[in-house]
Amino acid sequence: MKITFAIALLAIAVFKESHQQCFPPYVGRQPSKTGHLDLYSGQQEFSLALLSAINKVLPNDNLFFSPYSTYHALLMAYFLSGKQTEQYLKKVLRLNPNQEKSDNYAAYKTEKFLTALLAKNVPYEFKNANKIYVEKGVPVRDCVMNDFPDELELKDFQTNPEAARLDINNWVENITHNMIKDLLPPGTIDTQTNLVLVNAAYFKGLWENKFPPESTRQEVFYVSPTKQISVNMMHVEGTFKHDVSEALGAHILEMPYKGGNISMYILLPPWSDTENSIEMTLKKLTLENFKSVIENDKLIPKTVQVAFPKFSLETTLEMTPILDFLGVGNLFKADADFSALSPQKVSLGEGIHKARIEINEHGSQAAAATAFFTWRMMADEDDNVNFTCNKPFIYLIYNRKAHTVLFSGIYKSPPLN
Repeated sequence: MKITFAIALLAIAVFKESHQQCFPPYVGRQPSKTGHLDLYSGQQEFSLALLSAINKVLPNDNLFFSPYSTYHALLMAYFLSGKQTEQYLKKVLRLNPNQEKSDNYAAYKTEKFLTALLAKNVPYEFKNANKIYVEKGVPVRDCVMNDFPDELELKDFQTNPEAARLDINNWVENITHNMIKDLLPPGTIDTQTNLVLVNAAYFKGLWENKFPPESTRQEVFYVSPTKQISVNMMHVEGTFKHDVSEALGAHILEMPYKGGNISMYILLPPWSDTENSIEMTLKKLTLENFKSVIENDKLIPKTVQVAFPKFSLETTLEMTPILDFLGVGNLFKADADFSALSPQKVSLGEGIHKARIEINEHGSQAAAATAFFTWRMMADEDDNVNFTCNKPFIYLIYNRKAHTVLFSGIYKSPPLN
């Protein structure tokens, strides 16, 4: 499986002097010892809220996106923000209210180091990178240059915006192994653009229990009780962790990738005669229920016969109304405060998220990008289970070591490839 994703924020500047103190505000003290643990303490809740919000906007579509990528782009915006904008972002990201921005910055640096270190010793590939592209004519605070040496890059948006756009897209393509192309479409960068925040990441993993290619065959997928479409269905029998969750109203299966840290969790609800089964499970997919099933490791190892669709999917989402729904406040308004970056005030306008995933017998490959810019299955009585994903299901790719949701999606119908 390969998974990549990227997120970018583009901004047009509204110039206004600001004299806010530079970031981070260390004043003779050490960062919090629990900062690293607290940085992602709210990422699970953020991810579930984002999944619900996107499904409300696109209730009939297949969904695939990266809450991890979106979270990191907003985290960059949080570090560069001030005053009310900072408070909005801190709340949306579910950051610990008792932690200072300096604590969260130290935690971010620690996580960046650990991710790079871990990448050298695992059988899967995972990369995560952030960029802060700033118009070279905009004064950037010295502390930002010092604190984000790898992320910060000056660009000539004013005289050659198209070259800058292509350069940013090339960087994203490089990080995502060419899975995300043209993250920023023509016209999204112009002479007024002076800030672009980008997160790009890549994951490639192999199933612990690979699906034998010779077992893949055409089968029926039930889009609804009355609508059927043919799909390439993969099959494998092995030991998987499984449970029937009354709290979520769904069967749950964990399909781990080699290395043991990252798994795909599939939530397969039964059909309902009174309400959309996916909607019912989403309503029950609270942080408490999520932790009770996945974090507390309540799934039981069983012999399971798994049938899972082989598919590829690419989605593009307009993120501005979705993030507004989540409560980002004035992030996309003219009065947004990014004074931690520069004494010249910068404001954001719109958002786009682009995602791609490919699932086959060996594993999964996926990519995603986001830009903000101005312009019924039954279990047997014994331990043997048939887990047949021949109707709509929810899936999450979860890093159990870091406690973060990397990707999430809802498979509602075989996509037209």
